[in-house]
Amino acid sequence: MSLRVLVTNDDGVAAPGLARLAQAAVAHGLDVVVAAPLEEASGTSASMTALEREGHVVVREHPLPELPDVPVYGVGGSPGFIVLIAVHGAFGPPPSVVLSGINRGANAGRAVLHSGTVGAAFTAAANGCRAMAVSLDVLSTADVTAGSGGAAVHPAARVRDTERHWSTAARVALDLLPRLTAGPVESVLNVNAPDLPFERIRGVRRASLASFGQVQMTVAEAGHGFIRTSLEEPGQAVQPGTDLFWLAEGYACATAIRAVTEVTDVDLSGLSGEEWRPA
Repeated sequence: MSLRVLVTNDDGVAAPGLARLAQAAVAHGLDVVVAAPLEEASGTSASMTALEREGHVVVREHPLPELPDVPVYGVGGSPGFIVLIAVHGAFGPPPSVVLSGINRGANAGRAVLHSGTVGAAFTAAANGCRAMAVSLDVLSTADVTAGSGGAAVHPAARVRDTERHWSTAARVALDLLPRLTAGPVESVLNVNAPDLPFERIRGVRRASLASFGQVQMTVAEAGHGFIRTSLEEPGQAVQPGTDLFWLAEGYACATAIRAVTEVTDVDLSGLSGEEWRPA
């Protein structure tokens, strides 16, 4: 019996990376079902939000030409919500593995906390499913150049999505699938690939999480009754061995991460018996 796999994302059911990842999973002989948000749901982390009409969550069949034999659903909900209902049988037999992506843009550094792509994978892992988050870096493969008006513009940002190398990220992800299925269920593999042809990437490296993401949100302006935010590149140097470092060097990278884990390095002594009472 082939492995049952749910493919989801946070860019929406019509995103090209979703179809390419599902195609790669089918080519590997996996039993694939696709369920993804009807609309873009980036930055939703593992939120549980859904669009209801008359007490029902909106679910629409969304056939994709690239996947004629695969059931595809557009869901009025966040990626984490979609994964949760999938493991409870909403789209047929529950999956054993969740592949989330391919995200348009790297999910790197501690900023993965906010990613809907990674949030879907965390939700899967918390519910007994092995999971991988897959992203395509669309910034590191090109140097920043001066655009109109002196603004910093990434040439990669002008590439059409249909021309991006989704197949590179998909191939890296499926090559790493045996590592995922052999690992502990509660862990997630976070995979990033450069936007390059597969034969041009320099390899795949194990990476630590950078202390920041590719961009950081800042408050650009605050006034009476409003706040305006903007995204800026961090001014810090990239640390060797991190996910952002390897991407900048032309490597794909993988990081094993785990969410909602207890720690033991905080002093909570004396709270397990009768010695302490609130004042």
